[in-house]
Amino acid sequence: MRKAYNGLCGEVRSYMGQDPQSGSLFVFVNRPRNRMKILVWDRHGFWLFCRRLEAGRFQQFPTTGTSCSLGYEQMVMWLEGIDLEQVRRRKRYLGIMKDNA
Repeated sequence: MRKAYNGLCGEVRSYMGQDPQSGSLFVFVNRPRNRMKILVWDRHGFWLFCRRLEAGRFQQFPTTGTSCSLGYEQMVMWLEGIDLEQVRRRKRYLGIMKDNA
């Protein structure tokens, strides 16, 4: 967890084989899973978010290889400590809402 912007960008390129400027979130968690860094690119530069848990641990990612894909809701639940394997999503209509006007 000593790496900053350039070191984490290098990890994304070499280890993950992805472009750190793609706009994706790249999450790095330490071995005890009590610290995390999130690297993300916006139009003007990189953001680096850090979080240290005072109690507990981050849940293990359901990974296949070096990366996994989470939606926004799943990411927020993961950050809040909600067990993603126990969450059940109810059916919702995702169609376009029509204007009454």
